Amino acid sequence: MTKAIDEVRRFLKKDDLPGAVRSLRPHAETASIAELAKATRALADAAGFKDLAGAAKAAAKRPGEPQALYDFGYACVERGIAFLAVAPLREGLRLLPDSRALLAELVSALEDENRHAEVVDLLSGRGPGLPAWPETYLLVHHTLLAGDLDTAARIGGALPAPDDPQWSGAHTRQTLRLHRTGQARRAQSATGHADPLGRTDLRGWHYGLTGGLLGTLSGYGWDAGMTGRFAYLGDTHETCRRGLARLALALEAAGRRPGTVSTLPGRSDRILGLAAAQVLGLPAVPYEPTRTDTLVVAYDLNATDPDLLRTLHARADGQILSEHATCWTDPPAVSADFSTLLCQFVAPPWKDDERPEEEIAQDVARAAAGPDGGDGATPPDPDEAFRAFVTAVRDGWLTSPRDRVASPGPVPSSRFA
Repeated sequence: MTKAIDEVRRFLKKDDLPGAVRSLRPHAETASIAELAKATRALADAAGFKDLAGAAKAAAKRPGEPQALYDFGYACVERGIAFLAVAPLREGLRLLPDSRALLAELVSALEDENRHAEVVDLLSGRGPGLPAWPETYLLVHHTLLAGDLDTAARIGGALPAPDDPQWSGAHTRQTLRLHRTGQARRAQSATGHADPLGRTDLRGWHYGLTGGLLGTLSGYGWDAGMTGRFAYLGDTHETCRRGLARLALALEAAGRRPGTVSTLPGRSDRILGLAAAQVLGLPAVPYEPTRTDTLVVAYDLNATDPDLLRTLHARADGQILSEHATCWTDPPAVSADFSTLLCQFVAPPWKDDERPEEEIAQDVARAAAGPDGGDGATPPDPDEAFRAFVTAVRDGWLTSPRDRVASPGPVPSSRFA
């Protein structure tokens, strides 16, 4: 671990705090707790995180004390470095195996790292006496995110309603997700998908977990680990136009005809909203939270003002939220009803274009809407298959809250560190 501490210090001397954090990841579960805590304290001091620095200092001095380990792990999770919390929390639980607080925080740390299968092993290994709330609920939640729909449905079907009202919302969300994932698997099976709700069914899982429709799949890097997602996307007018074509197809297949297109105030949102209005033949109006029977168009919801974004969580009657580029590594606070594509980073095609928004929107509306040929390794995604999927799930679409889903779910994709 001495080498790791030296690496941390080397990065910190260059004022490269992110690099220092990354340098610890290979050692996070192999180093001694004391050495890990010392290295983490150096990070915390550099970042000005007094709470984390204090907790790390205490854990370095008392690595065999469960409370110190809990406080250290908790501070790591709160500061967004959950991978450093796993080892101390696991050690604390070994020392105090009946602690529900340590168990819950370890589950939280693993969840932040999308290590859902490990959570399943951890919770199922507790035996038949696992409490219903929240432990069995969490077991169902992570079993689903790990990709085992049948087991999640079996355990979830027997889960009683919570006595504590604080868990009522979670129970409702879980019930809806189990219903949607089952609906998505039946829909994909009916359309002849090669792997319904399997490790390559990105559209099916996206609908099951978020309630939203995924319009297109990336035509690049399928066999290099992307499985339909983008890492970095240099966007084009044609990609935007293709997304609007799929949006129009989704509305038609679902029997939805909004009366207006509502444009959000961001420049990219307005450009895409004006283009959508032209493509769909609808009037464009400024966004108002209470406006009914309208299509709200966003380019990237992570770029939307947080206060405005909160108004989109509760769906007005007949309101449909469409997002072009949905970030799958850091999903927005609100899940869109329709997403053109999933990416990690996106560069809008008009980022250096200073022309009026209306002119750029016309270019988008006039762009070719045909599919991108991709690299030739991606399975086909014809309009007919997308239409059939939307038709099959139309009764469940637009019926669930737009809750944020932090996990990418069971379909893996390569990402930038």
